[in-house]
Amino acid sequence: MSNELGKWLILLGGMLLLTGILLYFWGDKLGWIGNLPGDIRVERENFRFYFPVTTMILASIFFSLLLTLVFKIFRNGG
Repeated sequence: MSNELGKWLILLGGMLLLTGILLYFWGDKLGWIGNLPGDIRVERENFRFYFPVTTMILASIFFSLLLTLVFKIFRNGG
């Protein structure tokens, strides 16, 4: 195994750990995720359709910024 793969596995494990801690301690305060203005929700008697447009846009922006930061750290030899 290369050192680079080891770095990525440590980074992935750290991100999973932080996500788990966030959800465990503050999961009840994150109810707004998926219920933002712009999220499409259609509910009928025998039909449900949910398309979280705004939530996915915000998630995309967040993960793009996070990956940009990670790539800059790894590119500089961090």
